[in-house]
Amino acid sequence: MKVEQIYTGCLSQGAYYIESNGEAAIIDPLRETKPYLERAKNDNAKIKYIFETHFHADFVSGHLTLAQQTGASIVYGPTANPSFETIVAKDGQVFKIGGITITAIHTPGHTMESTTYLLKDESGKDYAIFSGDTLFLGDVGRPDLAQKTNEITQEDLAGILFDSLRSKIMPLADEVIVYPAHGAGSACGKNMMKETVDTLGNQKRMNYALRADMTREEFIKEVTDGLAPPPLYFPLNVKMNREGYTAFDEVIVQGTKPLDPETFERIANETDAIVLDVRNQTEFVKSHIPRSIFIGLDGGFAPWVGALLADVEQKILLVVSSGREEEAVTRLSRVGFDRTLGYLQGGIDAWRKAGKEIDTMESITPDIFKEKMEDNISVFDVRNDGEFANGRISYAVHAPLGFLNQYISSFPEDDKCYLYCAGGYRSVIAASILKSRGIHNVVNVEGGFAAIKNVGISVEI
Repeated sequence: MKVEQIYTGCLSQGAYYIESNGEAAIIDPLRETKPYLERAKNDNAKIKYIFETHFHADFVSGHLTLAQQTGASIVYGPTANPSFETIVAKDGQVFKIGGITITAIHTPGHTMESTTYLLKDESGKDYAIFSGDTLFLGDVGRPDLAQKTNEITQEDLAGILFDSLRSKIMPLADEVIVYPAHGAGSACGKNMMKETVDTLGNQKRMNYALRADMTREEFIKEVTDGLAPPPLYFPLNVKMNREGYTAFDEVIVQGTKPLDPETFERIANETDAIVLDVRNQTEFVKSHIPRSIFIGLDGGFAPWVGALLADVEQKILLVVSSGREEEAVTRLSRVGFDRTLGYLQGGIDAWRKAGKEIDTMESITPDIFKEKMEDNISVFDVRNDGEFANGRISYAVHAPLGFLNQYISSFPEDDKCYLYCAGGYRSVIAASILKSRGIHNVVNVEGGFAAIKNVGISVEI
C-alpha cells in the first residue's frame, strides 16, 4: 500500500494518491492531472476511483478531466447532486482498491454532502481518514459556506458538524492518521496548524473543536465566532465543481498565447480584460503598464486573485516573467479563472521598446518612512484583522487587503498615503488597485511591518 500527500502551498491544499496491487485512487485532485497520471504510470497502476470529499469552494477540482483521461469513477458522498455521471456513495459504502478498502463516512456540517473517507489496510485495520474540510489539524471546516436563506443557518450547520465529529470521527482509534484537505493559510478554516499530517489522538488532545467535555452549544459558539466573510469567488468555484468547466488543456493553450505589444494593447482596449502583472513586486514597482493590477506569483497568488478579482468570468491579460507563462495560467485555472487571453510577449522591455507608456510606483525604505512620520501623514495597514490586533502603528487606518474595495473612500485622492503589510507583498497589491482606481499618491513601505519594527518605529499592541 502506498499513500502520498500531494501538497500545494499556494492553496494550502492536500490531494492524495493511494495505490495497492496495481489499482489507485485519487482524493480531491487539483485541476492539472499530470502529477496523478505520472504517479500511476510509475507504479504501473490504473486509477480506479476519484474521491471528492465535498464540492470545493476555494479551488476547482480536476475530477472531470481525470475521469475522462482514465475512465475512473468519480465518487461523492450522500446528498451530492452533480450535473455529471458520478457515484453518490451511501453512508458506510465500501470501495475496494487492490488489497485495501476505502469506506465513505458521511460527515455533514461544513457542507451537507461532506464525506470523510476511511482507509483500511490489507489486514482490514483502520489506517487513515481523509477528512476533507470536516476536520483540519487544529480546527474544523467553517460552517457558513453552505447556509441557505430561510432553510439552514451557519448555526444549524455547526450543530450538524458537532454531531458528525462526535458520532463518526472521534470514536475512531487514536492511532488513525488524519489527512486533511487544507492546512494553515486556507480561508476554509480559521485556526489551522502549519503541519499537514497528524494522528487523530493528538487532535483529540489539542484541537479545540474536539474537546471531550464540549457541549453542542459551546461548539456552535466557538466555531462560528470570528468568521470573516468568505471570498466572493467561493460560490463560483462550487458551481464549476458541481456543473463542469472548460478542459484544462484548452485553458492552457488559450492563456499562453504570446501577444506583441500592439495586439496586447488592442485587446486591452477592445475588451474588459484586466492587465494582471504577476512578476515580483520589486519589478512591478520599477515599471509597469498603467492601470495594471499586481498580484505576484511568488506570494499567495491564487487565493488573492480569487478574493480580489472575484468574478471567474473576468478576462485577463498577463504580464509575466519569461518561462513562467504556463505556471501563471495553471494557477489561475486552479481557482476557476479560465479566461486568460494571452500574455505580453517580451514583457515590459518589449512594451517600452514599442514606445508604450510606462508607470512606476513610489516605494520607500522603513528609514525614510520613519523620517516622514515626523509630519502628519496618512498611513494604512492592509494586513488582516489578527495581524492588526497583534501590533500596529497607533494611528494607522486598518484597510485589510481582502476587503479593500470597502475602504476605497477612506484613501485621500490628493494627499500621499503610505501603505504597509507584513513583508511588502500585499501593500504593492493594494497600491496597484488604488492606482487603477485613480488614486495615484500611494507610497509603498518596503519590507512591511517586520522592517518597520526593526528601525525603531513605535508600535502598539
